[in-house]
Amino acid sequence: MLGINARNAHYVLEHNPRRLYPLVDDKILCKARLKAHGIAVPEQLGVVRGQYQAGALARRLRTLDAFAIKPATGTGGDGVMVTLGRRGKEWVSPGGRLLSLADIQYHVSGILAGMYSLAGQLDAALIEALVRTDPVLHPIAPEGVPDIRIIVFRGVPVMAMMRLPTRRSGGKANLHQGAIGAGIDMHSGLTLSAVMHHDIVDQHPDTGESVTGFRLPAWPELVRLSARCFDAVPLGYLGVDMVLDEHHGPLVLELNARPGLAIQIANRSGLQHRLDYVDKLDNPEGMSVEARAALALEGVLPGCAAA
Repeated sequence: MLGINARNAHYVLEHNPRRLYPLVDDKILCKARLKAHGIAVPEQLGVVRGQYQAGALARRLRTLDAFAIKPATGTGGDGVMVTLGRRGKEWVSPGGRLLSLADIQYHVSGILAGMYSLAGQLDAALIEALVRTDPVLHPIAPEGVPDIRIIVFRGVPVMAMMRLPTRRSGGKANLHQGAIGAGIDMHSGLTLSAVMHHDIVDQHPDTGESVTGFRLPAWPELVRLSARCFDAVPLGYLGVDMVLDEHHGPLVLELNARPGLAIQIANRSGLQHRLDYVDKLDNPEGMSVEARAALALEGVLPGCAAA
């Protein structure tokens, strides 16, 4: 198993140049960079950069029904406000609560004040089109938007999990708030095992549906997409968070320069031997996207089903 001290000393510090951190820590900069490399991201509907703009939200939101508002430098899903549609002059949250314009303005003001930013510094608010989850995922994610995280080391996708929202997590794909983390076999795209609050689980607590043995659609495309993100932002140790949208297919939500280690628990497998395998390759960064993705899809990584 890879521990947090080893992750920080041997992978984050050694392989992630500090000059690239702004490209992942700021969602606005990150998504602009990804789009410039032809990588699909959720549609940007607006950016609020100052309190004076927060007061003009009525005009910005006049024609918007369903959207998400996020802090540009937030982490872990904190500070994300989602609306599913309108009811009269108000918006409906995923939990059914009605949100007034004043509620949204207050939330945006908190984002701008740095309430959710990485260092408590002044922030910006990003308004995005709402992601509509591909219906094929509804059996294991009946509420909220599940996401797929893939750890990419030196350009090679090495480990993956799917984060499944629950009622306990408030419909968010946040493991710390009660979402399920389901490990994914890199070769087949099948969910292998799952964890919730550090407990191994087999079923979704809200539906009783099995969360293991589920084959993710478009798995090869997701793996290749994660490898392409390294070409856009060449951090050697990178977490790529993606979603499957009903209309747009795989989209990249964000990149992370310090991805957590709970992915190992979800997979019941350590990262260290996979990282060691990649380290022994001759210049993996110089390989094509297809070649790097193939290392995962062909099952040659230690601990994969076909390895």
